[in-house]
Formats: sequence, C-alpha cells, structure tokens
Amino acid sequence: MKNNNGNNTKLILLHPYIQKQGSSNRLWLLAFISFFTVAFLCTLIYTRESIITSTSAAAAATTATVATTSSIPTSGNAPLSKSVIDALVHYASNFNTSGHMSHGELKTISDILRRCSSPCNFLVFGLTLETLLWKALNHNGRTVFIDENRYYAAYVEEKHPGIEAYDVQYTTKMSEMNELIASAKEQIRNECRPVQNLLFSECKLGLNDLPNHVYEVDWDVILVDGPRGYWPDGPGRMSAIFTAGVLARSKKGGSAKTHVLVHDFNREVEKICSDEFLCRENLVESKDLLGHFVVERMDDSSFQYCRNHSSSSASSS
Repeated sequence: MKNNNGNNTKLILLHPYIQKQGSSNRLWLLAFISFFTVAFLCTLIYTRESIITSTSAAAAATTATVATTSSIPTSGNAPLSKSVIDALVHYASNFNTSGHMSHGELKTISDILRRCSSPCNFLVFGLTLETLLWKALNHNGRTVFIDENRYYAAYVEEKHPGIEAYDVQYTTKMSEMNELIASAKEQIRNECRPVQNLLFSECKLGLNDLPNHVYEVDWDVILVDGPRGYWPDGPGRMSAIFTAGVLARSKKGGSAKTHVLVHDFNREVEKICSDEFLCRENLVESKDLLGHFVVERMDDSSFQYCRNHSSSSASSS
C-alpha cells in the first residue's frame, strides 16, 4: 500500500490535561503575587505606625528633659560653696612669697563677697597676687581692676582673658598729700564735692580718666590695694581712696551701702586719707593691715564727707 504524499496532513491534538496544567500555573502565580502584595502593605503600615510612635515618645522625652533642665539652675550660675571658698582662701594665704595678704584679711574680703547680693559689682584698685582670687570669689558678679601700669594690665588680660583690667595715669605724689587734702576741702562745694560724677570733675584727687562705664556702675564692694605708696615720689593711694568714697556716696541704684576696703591701713597716707574721705565713723572692722568701711549713699545736696568732723580733724592734725 503506497503512502499518499500529497495529502500528508498532520493533526495536532490537545489533551485536556495540558490545558488544565497551564491554567493551574497562572492561578498559583496570581496567588503568590497577591500574597506578596498583602504582606508588603502590612509591613509598610506596621513600620509607619512604629516610626510615629517612636517619634512621639522621643519628642515627649525631649520636652520632659528640657522642662526638667530649665527648672534646675546650671552649675555656672550656682554660687561657690563655702568649702570651695575656704580652700581658695587657704591656698592663697599660703603663697610661698612675700607681698600677699594674710589669711585674716583674705577671709574678711571673701566673707563680704559671699554675702554680697548676686550679681555683685567689685571694683579693685591694683593688680596684685590676689587678682585671680578676687575674680574667682566673685563668681557670678563683675570684677574690674584698675592699675597704674598699662603694660602690666595688658599682660594680665592677655594671660588671663577673663580678667577685665584698665590702666589709669595717677598725677599725685605722696609728698603732696597734705596740700591735696587741703585743696579737696576748699573745693568741697564745687569740684571735690562728695556726690558727683567724677568723669566731669577737675578735682585734683579725683580720677576722671577711667572708662566711662566705671562711673555708671553701682559698686557693691571697692578694694583699694594700689597704686604704689611706699616712697615720697610714688603716686600713693590718696586719689584711689577719695574716688572710692565719691563712687560709694554717688550711687544711683543697688544697695545704699558700699563696702570699701583699704589695704596697708597701718601706713600714714592710707590712714589719714581714709579718715578724711571714708570717715572713722564708717569703720566697722580692722583686721591686720586691712581697714573695712561701710559708706552710705548721700543726697546731691550733701557737702561734707563725714558727719563727725572731730575724728577727721584729729587725724589730720
């Protein structure tokens, strides 16, 4: 039997099993994609809620921390403890050198600064071995130093940037003390009156070339430990003591009382000028070489340094 090549027709038969297998694969693929999509959406929603919750908790914690911190004073504004003050005074009084203050003198000044209302304004005539101590003890206040040597003042400021120091040119001599006191008494109603702004004064004993703001500050404590005053041609402390007295009496605000301390109070110039311009009636304490005066604010119409003239006259004579 011969094959008919012209009618070589091929028949392709599709078995029902093959069709069913293709449909099943597509269903599994669709199910897998759907499951993956649902899982991804659930993960995204959960993560978003976790981030929001964490952020809210962190914000609440930060707010609570800030509130707590603001209610607690910072250590920089806290006053020095008494133990720290005592330690500073102890070591300062045990310098292995001459020229420093005694423990009793340092203790007197540190006690005044510790009781001073914060912020305390402290004016010091003279850059000495105790300069850094005064700055440290007046922890939250303002401490200003006045010195006769511009080069040393600049050196101290450069070496210790926290120190505020100014130089002043003294025109007085110790040998001229009596004449200067007599001139101040003659001009007590004019240039040398006890209540005035020394910036505009021509009084021979007044210091009128300090920085302008020095005259505007209400000083709570003034220490006179300069300039030099141990030989006749030295500037002496007449001007510093007179200026301290005028600044104390001319205060416009703050406490009505000013603590004025004079070191080397045993020397002639310091004792006589203190009696004349700070007044013996205002002397509250004398410790070793330190005189402690409390000078009260006066009215503009006041034209006398001391209420008790007898003590001043007796010391002058």
